[in-house]
Amino acid sequence: MVEGKRASFALSTSSAAEAESDALVGCMEDVIMDAEFQVLQRTFMDKCYQGFEDTEENKLTYTASFNEYFSLVEKYIEKQLLEGIPGFNMAIFTTTLKHHKGEVAHDIFNMLLTFTDFLVFKEMFLEYRAEKEGRRLDLSSGLMVTSLCKSSVPASQNNLQH
Repeated sequence: MVEGKRASFALSTSSAAEAESDALVGCMEDVIMDAEFQVLQRTFMDKCYQGFEDTEENKLTYTASFNEYFSLVEKYIEKQLLEGIPGFNMAIFTTTLKHHKGEVAHDIFNMLLTFTDFLVFKEMFLEYRAEKEGRRLDLSSGLMVTSLCKSSVPASQNNLQH
């Protein structure tokens, strides 16, 4: 009978930890999606993107930009999370995130990697530069929309006129 109570206690503790983790990840998603964060990130990228080149060799300036970006973003996110979650600890959050990465939206997780993974950070800047310079691949001209529903209009009357 005592073991039954232990199992119940362990289950409730685990559920509480999962709920806390879910709340933390949700709060993090809110911070990253917030317009203020988007402006902060875009302003930094506007300042630095022209210095990034799509080559194998990495310049020393990339490291300086990476460190500055990491400091800026980490401080902002930590400040926001401390306001939303009293007692928040960034080191614990980072560890928790690694264990729950499958539960975090892909875009959010990739954004978080930009301040912990140098190669992801560099790729973000290369994509941003390509976008700013109009070199992004535009697939819209090759897209065709086809209805999966049967039309009530006979095919002979369904002519497109330009």
